[in-house]
Amino acid sequence: MFTEVLVALCIGGLILFLVKRSRNQVLQTEDGWWGIGAPPDGEEDITIQPFTVTTSDEELEDLYRRIDQTRPVASLEDSQFNYGFNSWYLEKVVSYWRNDFKWRRQVDKLNQYPQFKTKIEGIDIHYLHVKPKTHHKGTAAIPLIMVHGWPGSFYEFYGLIPLLTEPSDPNDLVFEVVCPSIPGYGFSEAPHKKGFDSVCAARIFHKLMKRLGFQQFYAHGGDWGWQITTNMAQLDPKSVKGLHVNFAPPSKPSLPMVLSLALGRYFPKLFGFTDMDIQHLYPCMEKLAVESLKESGYMHIQSTKPDTAGRGLNDSPVGLAAYILEKFSTWTNRDFRNLEDGGLTRKFSLDDLLTNVMIYWTSGCIISSMRFYKENFSKGLNQPQHKMPVYVPTGFACFPNELMYTPKLWVKQKYWQLETFTPMTRGGHFAAMEEPQLMAEDIQKFTKTVEEKK
Repeated sequence: MFTEVLVALCIGGLILFLVKRSRNQVLQTEDGWWGIGAPPDGEEDITIQPFTVTTSDEELEDLYRRIDQTRPVASLEDSQFNYGFNSWYLEKVVSYWRNDFKWRRQVDKLNQYPQFKTKIEGIDIHYLHVKPKTHHKGTAAIPLIMVHGWPGSFYEFYGLIPLLTEPSDPNDLVFEVVCPSIPGYGFSEAPHKKGFDSVCAARIFHKLMKRLGFQQFYAHGGDWGWQITTNMAQLDPKSVKGLHVNFAPPSKPSLPMVLSLALGRYFPKLFGFTDMDIQHLYPCMEKLAVESLKESGYMHIQSTKPDTAGRGLNDSPVGLAAYILEKFSTWTNRDFRNLEDGGLTRKFSLDDLLTNVMIYWTSGCIISSMRFYKENFSKGLNQPQHKMPVYVPTGFACFPNELMYTPKLWVKQKYWQLETFTPMTRGGHFAAMEEPQLMAEDIQKFTKTVEEKK
């Protein structure tokens, strides 16, 4: 009896030791230099410069000339969006873009929030920094960094920002929001050297937040923003008070994931599966394998030869719009593939969609944004960041039409301190832009949960 108790204590102690040791693990990284040539001698320039989005007659004339010279191609009969962007509807979008879309007005809208640039690791980093106009006395605004993905931009958050910085409910928390552009996206300078992945972006954004005076902050991300903010939590968990994401596909299958897929349809309660989980996971061959193949062709191209495909998109505004906007159709709702107009304006306005396209067009960033896939996937899925859990408090907003649906059990395999998991009633991949109110409410709920515990 004594021996059995001693063995049990030893095993328990070993497990406790290993768990505590693992919780002290942080992702290791080294400073990089992504500017042209060799890094200069001396200290890095840490000045912050105001930035304003501008346009010109020459820029618009060049755009219109290229649009006018596009060569339309008829879609197949009864093909809707199943072959990609429907040509019939593309002509309508292009006509609106050419004749009715007011880019100068949208530039003014972009400039409604303060924007800046600062050089970090040799490249200019663009970001919004939105402070609340008013907040309750005795309470400080909560710093929050929000990171976009592809083919989105910082503009995805324009509907969400005022809900966080100027909430209508006096009981809500007030946030001070920082929205950077990923290097190589929008108005952030593209890296000039190979190897810039999500960990590098996470390291740069940590430096940005510290440069702005934030020693601790919350982080939110979707798409690549999910991976970058997750890496931020792994790099410096003491700085990230809480992590909120709306996208969390598993890096590799785990035993609980495999078992849940095999048995979850028959024993859902055993794995905590809800009716919503069953609906979106089964039949798993169709929902997970076939659907992933249908929607991941772009990823294979961008993970292998981004410069080849990107060159054509960089020359043709119509081609660029078709390539980007098709994602805002099918990634918002897969059923939109069966509509002639792709359901684009059911969730978004053409002005907002074309503003995002114009950010890519005017900055000429489509190729560098696509390279981000190659830099991440070419290193494989056996990198430390893919194997390491996240220990900071985490909240997950589970939108039903997300590109890769992730039930709670799977999220917990990566995020060990999952504080909130919210099944949403509607919404897809671009949730912050599509459903800003729902996203704001969930960020509020998660942050309140973490703050109350602290």
